Amino acid sequence: MGISRFSAAAVTWLALLAGVIVPAVGVIAAEAVDFPRLTIDLGTVVSDIDASVAFYTDGIGFRAVKGFDVGADVAQAAGLTDGKPVSIRVLVLGVGPDATKLKLMQVAGTSPRGGDNQFIHSHTGFRYLTIMVADIDAAVSRLKAIGVEPLAQSPVQLPESLGPGLSLLCVRDPDGNIVELVGPKSQKK
Repeated sequence: MGISRFSAAAVTWLALLAGVIVPAVGVIAAEAVDFPRLTIDLGTVVSDIDASVAFYTDGIGFRAVKGFDVGADVAQAAGLTDGKPVSIRVLVLGVGPDATKLKLMQVAGTSPRGGDNQFIHSHTGFRYLTIMVADIDAAVSRLKAIGVEPLAQSPVQLPESLGPGLSLLCVRDPDGNIVELVGPKSQKK
């Protein structure tokens, strides 16, 4: 089964974003490691769990699935909290065990400080999410319906060398984190 043009462009774009160097002779990689899943989960502490769930489900298109709780003793023993329990809301892109998971949590009795999210270079750490979408125009419509406006002049057409026909849309979630959506513009006229 071949890779579609959109999938190949998406892989190229993600590789460029991640800073992966793909020389003409092949991919340079560390020693091969087996992973039972090839997706990662991302845990995010939020200031308003309901607003964040609405943003990621209604605005972006994630689907809510059964969440879980981590007791205070386990959270502390693992180094996640200072002895506070954590309730985690799980959102997914895709279906099945390999679906990408976004785990949102608001830890009771805490007031986490926000980071400087003005630009991706404002401070170190994970700076943004990149989500591949099938239709940038539909994404803009969903986001505007919940009061979210694109950043700067988004969406912008990407150079053909990064992905033929792809556009980049940047928005902020309720905590100010940058979310990038990459995909083609609507084919409907």
